[in-house]
Amino acid sequence: MIIIDTALQQRAREGRPIRVGLIGAGFMARGVALQIALSVPGMRVAAIANRTLEGARRAYREADVSGVRVVETVTQLERAIESGVPAITEDAMLLCRAAGIDAIIEVTGTIEHAARVTLEAIAHRKHVVLMNAEIDGTIGPILKTYADRAGVVLTTADGDQPGVMMNLYRFVRGIGVKPVMCGNIKGLHDPYRNPTTQEGFARQWGQNPAMVTSFADGTKISFENAIVANGTGMRVGQRGMFGPTVPNGTPIQEVGERYPLEAMLEGPGIVDYVVGAMPGPGVFVLGTHDHPQQKHYLSLYKLGNGPLYCFYTPYHLCHFEVPNTVARAVLFQDAALAPLGAPCVEVLATAKIDLKAGDSIDGLGGYMTYGLAENADIARAENLLPIGLAEGCTLKRDVPKDALLTFDDVELPQNRLCDQLWREQMARFFPEHSKTTSGVN
Repeated sequence: MIIIDTALQQRAREGRPIRVGLIGAGFMARGVALQIALSVPGMRVAAIANRTLEGARRAYREADVSGVRVVETVTQLERAIESGVPAITEDAMLLCRAAGIDAIIEVTGTIEHAARVTLEAIAHRKHVVLMNAEIDGTIGPILKTYADRAGVVLTTADGDQPGVMMNLYRFVRGIGVKPVMCGNIKGLHDPYRNPTTQEGFARQWGQNPAMVTSFADGTKISFENAIVANGTGMRVGQRGMFGPTVPNGTPIQEVGERYPLEAMLEGPGIVDYVVGAMPGPGVFVLGTHDHPQQKHYLSLYKLGNGPLYCFYTPYHLCHFEVPNTVARAVLFQDAALAPLGAPCVEVLATAKIDLKAGDSIDGLGGYMTYGLAENADIARAENLLPIGLAEGCTLKRDVPKDALLTFDDVELPQNRLCDQLWREQMARFFPEHSKTTSGVN
């Protein structure tokens, strides 16, 4: 966003930096802290909350920020913020409650913890930036309802592929081309990958094996595309998406023919992905235009001969762009990507192996399940279990490999906020299914 740099420079000149609270201090969160400290005048990370203080200290240390203070109460944190002293804590709720923090960046990849953080931040009138497609794709619509009531922005982050797709979607729509598909470019898709198979790659890049597994097994891309669908009104063309694999290096301009044209042109359009195309790992939007003269111009500008015109962004820069999202929310009340209303696409728990009665389901990117994208109306009609709610559920019966799990297959853990919010989401957006798919056993 070109206007953001000017606005942030003005805040820097005035000595009024946007003050950010960072929840989480893992690989990506540390990148965000580094980016803000190095390259974003008019913004500072006021506090970091993490499960361990050493992780929070590391994030500041890697950003070359010194003089860090440990805080244990809201009052202590507010004094640190007022004094311009960077603070760390193990209690994320302090950041949500403290005066002086303008926005929370949630970077934990959790569902239950992130739900509590997000609701608490919204209750205290703080904007929330989610680097967490998992919670957004599970209960994002009801969290957006809470944010709207509070008058704050809830948004996915720029930089990760959903935010980049949405920015490109808005650009394409803004020049009068009708987007009919938002696409993700991937290098690998194997639903049976697990933390053991991905351990070496994770170690090479200093990442969490479960997170890397969720990238490889399709769970992450399903969440990413689900939140794009929820922010645009698009759907998936079929369960799991089409997801063609093309020869490595195939130009993205040549992949449009790999998708059924009618799936894109009928209705609101679709979200999908391709494996092997270049430039990876970028994003693309396929669009159409009805005006003959404009079609002539699009052809002249090398966008193709129609009916599909391919627009693409050749990269996504994750943590580098997150400060843009914070500035958009705080200064312009603009979300990079947020649900329009009712869920359009959900991500469903699918057995990665033969599951046995009595098993407790492990987490996202684990050994037991992978995520498949499906249109929300179909998912609710079939009582299917969102993978975002699957962790910790106990199986009541055997489920064979590659079968979708339903709410009837599992016993949910007790007293989870994410289940409560799920039930609220169903009652608000799918009242006809709320009693049968509420997650109440």
